[in-house]
Amino acid sequence: MTKPRIHLLALGGTIATQPGEHGMKHGLDGDDLVRMVPGLDAVADVQARTVARTGSSNLTLDAVYALAAHIEAMVQQGACDGVVVTQGTDTLEETAFLLDLLLDVDIPVVMTAAMRNPGLASADGPGNVLAAVRVAATSWATARRVGVLVAMLDHAHAALEVTKTQTSRLDAFHSPSAGPVATLAETRVVPLMQPVRDWKAVVSAIVGASPASRFAGAAPVALLWLGLGEHGALLDALLHASRHLGYGGVVVGAMGGGHVPEPMVAHLVALAAQLPVVVASRTGGGPLLRQTYEGSGSEIALRAAGLIFAGRLPPLKARLLLDLLLRAGADRAAIAAAFDSTG
Repeated sequence: MTKPRIHLLALGGTIATQPGEHGMKHGLDGDDLVRMVPGLDAVADVQARTVARTGSSNLTLDAVYALAAHIEAMVQQGACDGVVVTQGTDTLEETAFLLDLLLDVDIPVVMTAAMRNPGLASADGPGNVLAAVRVAATSWATARRVGVLVAMLDHAHAALEVTKTQTSRLDAFHSPSAGPVATLAETRVVPLMQPVRDWKAVVSAIVGASPASRFAGAAPVALLWLGLGEHGALLDALLHASRHLGYGGVVVGAMGGGHVPEPMVAHLVALAAQLPVVVASRTGGGPLLRQTYEGSGSEIALRAAGLIFAGRLPPLKARLLLDLLLRAGADRAAIAAAFDSTG
C-alpha cells in the first residue's frame, strides 16, 4: 500500500533547539525533526525541508506569504499529499490563521510546535510531529477541506479558533469558543466537529485566488490594546503624524463586546474617517455585540460612527485579516463585509 507523501517545512522554534553556551539555541533542521520521531515512516513518506532556523517572534508577514506561495507551488506540482509546518509557539496561532487566509488547496496543511525543548524530560516535539503527520495523512482532513489545522498535545484545532493560553505549560493551546476539531487516540484521528468555513468563502471572493503570490507588502496595521483609564493620546498621534506613522489601518483591542472608554471616542471616530479602524474584543472569544448597549463608547455608537467590528476574531487575527484586505486594495465596504462574515 502506498503511504501518503507528507512534506515537512521547518521554520525553527523550541521544537528545533539544541543546547548553547547559556541556554537553548536554534540549530536542528527538518531532517533532525523527522529522525526524532519513532515509527514516523510507518505513517507516511515524510520529506523535510528547512525553511528557517529562528524563533517565531522573528517571523514576518512577508515570510509567511512566501511560505504560503511555496505550499501552493508544491500542490500545483503534485509534489505531496499533505504539508506539516513546524515553528515556535509564540506566534503559532497567527501563522496558522494567516496561512488559512492565504491558502485554498485541496491537501491538508497542519502546523505544530513544542512547548518543551528536546533536552527536557517528556519533550513534546516528537509526539506533536507524529500527531501532525497523522492528521495530514488522514482521509478526513483531505475530504472535508477543514482549512489549516494546528496539532498540539493530541488535539487538532482550527486555525481561526486556536490560541495560546499559557506561556510554558504543555497544554498551552486551546480553542476557547469551539473546542478541537479532532482528537488522536492510538493510531486514529477521531473527528469531533466540522469547522464553519463560510467566512473563508467571503474573504476569498474579495481577495481573489492565490493572494500570497500576488500581493507585495502593505502599510502595516497598528494593534492597540485598551485598558482601564486609557485616554487616546496614541490615537491622536496616529491621526496627526505624517503618513499616520506609516500605518495603513488600526485594530483596537476593545473591552467586552466592543466597548471603549468615552474619552477615546472622538479620537477613534476622527481616525476612522482617514484609515480603516477595526474593533476586536480583548477577551479573545465570542462574537462582538451589535445592539445591546447605548452611550458614546458603546457598540451601537461606534458602529454608527463608522468603525468596523471584527466579528469573533480576536485582535491578533483581526490584524492579519485587515493586512490582507489592505494588500488586496479592498474598500471599506468590502473590509466590513469580510469581518462581518466571521460572526
